[in-house]
Amino acid sequence: MTLNVIAINGSPRKTWNTATLLQRALEGAESVGAQTEIIHLADLNFKGCISCFACKRKGSLNAGHCAVRDDLTNVLEKVLVADVLLIGSPIYFGNVTAGVRGFLERLLFSNLSYNERHESVFQGKLSSGFIYTMNVPEDFLKHVNYEENVFQNYKNMLQRLGGPSEFVISTDTYQFDDYSKYEASMFDVNHKAKVKAERFPIDCQKAFDMGAKLASSSI
Repeated sequence: MTLNVIAINGSPRKTWNTATLLQRALEGAESVGAQTEIIHLADLNFKGCISCFACKRKGSLNAGHCAVRDDLTNVLEKVLVADVLLIGSPIYFGNVTAGVRGFLERLLFSNLSYNERHESVFQGKLSSGFIYTMNVPEDFLKHVNYEENVFQNYKNMLQRLGGPSEFVISTDTYQFDDYSKYEASMFDVNHKAKVKAERFPIDCQKAFDMGAKLASSSI
């Protein structure tokens, strides 16, 4: 059986920090024999949940499947039959990007059960990994309680799809090719360069290890 791993890039940039870490996670999955694919949400034209409740109607054929038809439809169907889902997002104003939020609304709400004693209508087992990138330094995370409000929150939601969920955090990221071209005097360019050279490779290895671990546990 071929293991299927899908990565969702929620960053508008396809070759920068988030995408790089996702690619490393996919390489980790490939190292244990998985077939992989990356999808860039920025390429798609879609909305978040429109509250049509088609997935909640009694006898509906849409139970577990979003009824809205747009560029996200085929992506959601691919995810539902995958073994591992990897999601990457930069943190914008304290949360994931609008694209990732819309994707998760469509994926998770259609599988959320409104019946008592049932959390989900999803019948499979989908393991998941979340990669978060952000400009803020690591010590800032406790100040804003990202651990509980963001990281653990999405982990708990994704675990409703029946599999384990993990996350990797990359902080203090390098944002520009050339800082001198931007109004960004609050940042120490030398410090940013040092983090990029010394810490980002460690984050890449963490992403690789997570991809390999999740894929291995799904075999």
